[in-house]
Amino acid sequence: MTRETTQAVKGRFSINVVENNNSEILLLKRSVSSKYGPGLWGFPAGHFEEKETPEECARRELFEEIGGAISVELLNQLEPVRDNHFDGVYEFYLFHLRWRSGEIRLNQEHTDYVWVSRHDYKNYPVMKGVDLDLFYLKIWPKEYLNQDAGFPAYLNSVNLSRAC
Repeated sequence: MTRETTQAVKGRFSINVVENNNSEILLLKRSVSSKYGPGLWGFPAGHFEEKETPEECARRELFEEIGGAISVELLNQLEPVRDNHFDGVYEFYLFHLRWRSGEIRLNQEHTDYVWVSRHDYKNYPVMKGVDLDLFYLKIWPKEYLNQDAGFPAYLNSVNLSRAC
């Protein structure tokens, strides 16, 4: 699933794709002052801190960004996936989580959140890479994703859709 690259890794990130029992995904709206994707929608995610594992980073970022009074279940995990938008210099560890319960309390990095169905997804301007994350994790069929999202040529013939 990853693109071959000779670039040295400049950063590692954990990305939490949270799905509820209605097959809706949780999107967070980034603050306009955010360094990455200002004003765009994305997932609870962030970079590794020193000596942190992908799982520790995912848990920390989830709790920092949406609060610790939540319950989720791990459905799937992919690691590592090299980026397709920044010359392959970043590695992403993807976590597909099922929302169980709790109350979302956003931190200062985000201004809003929404649970989005596959039918409404294209109405939200998302950060680079969000569509690929959904594609890699097989959450929704490709036809529900933004086709102009920069899918690399080697993925155009790949069918990773699941019956939804």
